[in-house]
This record gives sequence, structure tokens and C-alpha cells, in this order.
Amino acid sequence: MKAIGVYDFGGPEVLQVLDLPEPQAGPGEVRIRVHAAAVSPTDVKLRTGGHAVRMPGRRPPFVPGMDAAGVIDQLGPETDDRLAMGQRVIAMVLFISPHGGAYAEQVVVPAASVVPAPEGTDFAAASTLLMNAMTARLALDALAVPRGGVIAVTGAAGAVGGYAVELAKADGLTVIADAAPHDVELVRGFGADHVVERGTDVADRIRALVPDGVAGLVDGSIQTTKVVPAIADGGALAELRGWSGPAERGIRVYPVMAPDGITDTKGLDALRRQVEDGTLTLRVAKVLPAEEAAEAHRLLEAGGLRGRLVLDFS
Repeated sequence: MKAIGVYDFGGPEVLQVLDLPEPQAGPGEVRIRVHAAAVSPTDVKLRTGGHAVRMPGRRPPFVPGMDAAGVIDQLGPETDDRLAMGQRVIAMVLFISPHGGAYAEQVVVPAASVVPAPEGTDFAAASTLLMNAMTARLALDALAVPRGGVIAVTGAAGAVGGYAVELAKADGLTVIADAAPHDVELVRGFGADHVVERGTDVADRIRALVPDGVAGLVDGSIQTTKVVPAIADGGALAELRGWSGPAERGIRVYPVMAPDGITDTKGLDALRRQVEDGTLTLRVAKVLPAEEAAEAHRLLEAGGLRGRLVLDFS
């Protein structure tokens, strides 16, 4: 089968088309004929060697990708009747597993990581949901701000940030979000109650609206210590790249990792249903042929995208 991966870590040019053996679904697993795989910063980190420490003893090639959309073409033993052959599905894929990541024509994953694709969506759009929306869900759950409370979201125009705003509003929270001037209307469209200008002084702008500080903050812009002043004494901060503090004034810091929710079938399916009911907005920046994965990585690293890049394996 065709896959996209790397033998050596490096720049986008190290990504190459691979011919790999067709994987087989084992007990409790399903195989998906992938039609679309979303591209994320996690994929870039794998390509550059940043995840090598998580794969001790593994030999290349390494296949990136954590988000796949496609059709089930094999059911392993001991899978329940929730899923069926030929079903349109989406899945979170653990790229450090022996099966590799989502940049492949076929991928084998635990059945628990697979849910139906949202009704009315194409494969490209559907592939952009699970990893980022689950990250946002885990972040909000870690903050545990009660309904009616006030939180802030930085990086609100990004993939995780946009979902965090939409999910927080669905949770009954008041949301202060940041945005560049050209993204203000986009972020307001997600439901943000207040939008402040993004930047290194965003904490001051948030405090200007809430002098005592917000109860919780989702740091989608990865500013870590710079956003801590925006949070009230005893509040909480959700970090997306592993930073765990410390933070002063009794502020709790929660490093959030998407794989923590990778087999939370109920949670994954809830996100799917929130697309169907209009709570969550799927955003595709551009769809490229799988063979142009290197160009997709160049575009991602250049920044400024609004929505996800998607590789077409159909």
C-alpha cells in the first residue's frame, strides 16, 4: 500500500512515498481505507525527530498523521457491532504505534478510536475534527470551570483554539478570546463574547476586561508564563505542549495531550454529534494530493493558515 513517511529526520524534503505491506486488523481493531488525513504540527515534530524519544527501539520508516477519515474495509476479531464494513468513519491514530500514522492508504487502529463520520461532511472536512477537538475538550475538562464562569482562549483563530471557544460556549461559559485584527470576525463567529488583540501583552488585555483574572485559560498560542498573569488566584491553565509550570498564586497548570482521549469512544462520538448539530465548525484550509505532503508541511510551517491542511488518499 502507498504511505507517506520518513527514513531520516529533517526538513519537508525527507517525506517520501513508501510502499508498505498491507496491514491486518487484529483483535479489537479495525482497518480503514483512508481517503483523507489531516496535517498537524505533531506531524512536523515527528518528521524533525521530536518524537524519537517516544519510539525507543523502533526502526524507520516512520509514518506521521493522527487524523484519518475513510471507510472500514476490515473488522478484526472481537470488535462489537457498533462498526460495520463499508461504514464511513473518522479515527484518531497513534502514530507511534507499530501500525504507524494516518498518512497511508490503509491504517489499523483500535475500534475504540473510531466513530462514524459526521453526517453531511466530506472526507477532507471530517478528517480535521478529532485530534484538535479532543485536545480542546480535554483542556476544558481539566480547567473544570463551572457553567457561568469566565475563561480565556489564546490562539483562538487556530484549530484547537477555535474548537475551545465553540465548546466553551456550549458548556455555558463566557469566553474572552484573542485574535489578530484580520481574524476578529472569525473568532467572534466561533461565539467569543469578547475579543482582545493577540500578542505578548494579551494577559494585560484580558485583565482589563476582568480585573480579578479569569478562572481558567486555554493557551492555544503556547505562551506559557506570559499568559499566567491573566488568571485569577487559584485558577487553572491548560497547556498544549507539555509545559507543567510552576505558576505562582496557587494557579494549577494542566499539560493536555490529545492521546489521553484517543480511546474515549463516547467522547469522540460526542464531538462527532456536535459537528452534526452545528456546535463545532470544520475548517479546511487546502486539500493536497498525498504525494505533495512535503508541500503541505512547508505551508504549515510558514504559518498563517486558517483551517487544516489535508492530504487526499482517495
